[in-house]
Amino acid sequence: MPNEITTEDLMKKHPSIPRNKYIADAFFKAGYIEAWGRGIEKIISGCVKAGQQIPKFEELAGGMQVTLYKSSVKKVVEKVVEKVVEKVVEKLTANQKAIMDLIKTKHHITARELAFEVGISQRKIQENIAKLKETGLLKRIGSAKGGQWQVVKGD
Repeated sequence: MPNEITTEDLMKKHPSIPRNKYIADAFFKAGYIEAWGRGIEKIISGCVKAGQQIPKFEELAGGMQVTLYKSSVKKVVEKVVEKVVEKVVEKLTANQKAIMDLIKTKHHITARELAFEVGISQRKIQENIAKLKETGLLKRIGSAKGGQWQVVKGD
């Protein structure tokens, strides 16, 4: 790090002072640098856009150490998945909701029993089950005859 700049200065507007002007100029001419003094700003902006914590900048033995955090990415992904599931559940038909409710209470229920309880044909039950499986809300564990249903997501 140049003596004129501290790591605290990096977090606010600061002058661009290349440590080695010849190397900096070579990187600029090669296209690796698009403008002077924007590197730290771009790193911080990229982390913020990705939903990550702002990196930690430290001066270490005359150089700079940058610590990037990835833990917050998992939280962002979980929130996105949660919102998508909420939207999918909101768009379920009355028959699909009834099927899900029945399966929650009776995991071994058959298509014939579902048809009777919901009041629609077995073919319509199978179409609705296929849609629920496709959206990831419903899963079949085991064989068609000896297995059971599992509600994966949703209320």
